[in-house]
Amino acid sequence: MNSVVSTSASTGEDEGLPLLESGELHSRRPKSSSSLSSSVAPRVKTTETTIHNALIKYGSLLLLVGQMVGLVLVMRYSRTHISNGEMYLASTAVFMMEVMKFILCLGVVFYQLDLSPRALGDEIYNHVWASPNEMLKLCVPSFLYTVQNNLLYLALTNLDAATYQVLYQLKILTTAMFSATMLGRRISSTKWASLVVLTIGVAIVQMSGSSDSHNNDASGKEDRNRLVGLVAVLCAACTSGFSGVYFEKILKGSDVALWIRNIQMGLPSVIIALATVYIEDSREVYQKGFFVGYSPLVFCVVTVQAVGGLIVAVVVKYADNVLKVFATSFSIVFSCIISMFLFDFRPNLLFVGGACLVILSTVMYSKPEYPPLLGAIHHAELHCVYLEQAINITRIPARIRQIVYPQPRENSDAEGIPSSTDKDLQNYLYSGYELWSNIQNYHDNAQYLGIMK
Repeated sequence: MNSVVSTSASTGEDEGLPLLESGELHSRRPKSSSSLSSSVAPRVKTTETTIHNALIKYGSLLLLVGQMVGLVLVMRYSRTHISNGEMYLASTAVFMMEVMKFILCLGVVFYQLDLSPRALGDEIYNHVWASPNEMLKLCVPSFLYTVQNNLLYLALTNLDAATYQVLYQLKILTTAMFSATMLGRRISSTKWASLVVLTIGVAIVQMSGSSDSHNNDASGKEDRNRLVGLVAVLCAACTSGFSGVYFEKILKGSDVALWIRNIQMGLPSVIIALATVYIEDSREVYQKGFFVGYSPLVFCVVTVQAVGGLIVAVVVKYADNVLKVFATSFSIVFSCIISMFLFDFRPNLLFVGGACLVILSTVMYSKPEYPPLLGAIHHAELHCVYLEQAINITRIPARIRQIVYPQPRENSDAEGIPSSTDKDLQNYLYSGYELWSNIQNYHDNAQYLGIMK
């Protein structure tokens, strides 16, 4: 990708790209229909490929919704319905989950390396044993993720599934705060407003639960400590936000593949989880055994939690952020509905209102700050790639052209495009490519360009 950008910027032309000179667009004769179809044809997806990608896209999204809802409900059920008289230890469940997730990541990398054991061994040696500094940096998120998983078990032991799903969305607030402080990311006014709405919604949900809990305690129906669950959710949201932003900062600072990073994190996570078992529950493990209280339902909880990372990776690749937001919203709604039948959960008006505010804030936070087209062309490193598609649809208005081709400035080439020495080139490249890749319907872009004229 870098080579493509640098080549097009230095020569000012490429196959299918407009000629550039001093920030202006050369006038050229429109392509004939035959030449246009021949240039676009290699990039046009066949119907079968489109259907296949759509099935993967929405299928993975359904799996993500199912994983979000299923994990919370099954985990909650396993912590409140004891079949054999013994409650399983949460620390051992976290350890088993980390082991299974580590094995799954190894399997994915092994598959990507064409099932070559030697190549897998080389990758593990180069990125694990021969990279002690990287492993030390990854011990921080590994420790936090292990703590977070233990907190989730504690929260779902003391909170119903629906309330937990709503309260846990506070991780959006903590992620935004840590992104602003650790990554220097600007938070727009819309996102600040969404964070305020989120906080209000969570507070309303907590108020509704407090009144219900008081009534239920008086009648003897409630046997859980809601305050402990609330503190556990808040701590889990904080650890989720910090560890996620920390991990993102590490990813942007190197070119190591994501699955290799998961393996690097998985190894210390397994060790930390095992240490947690020893520190918290060593006596119970010694007296009753490691798998005390385990049942097929517990193994189901461990499996669903372990495969969640794989499902998220597929969604990130084939879907977009808006669809992930809808998946989160649907998971909250489905958790409430299923909890009404499975756990005799009865939401009041305060809970419904607070949950709606949380869902609204999630949608607001993920809304683009500007239209997709303007968002794409604001990333100067990708202007040639985007114009390769846009120039075949309609003429670029003067206003758009001024945004794409600014006046030359210091530390830039003749066309005014930031050179490869620009400090933020890599960050712009990643964010611009992600935004541009979501623009798939070029007819809509043509209509938008017409409005801008």
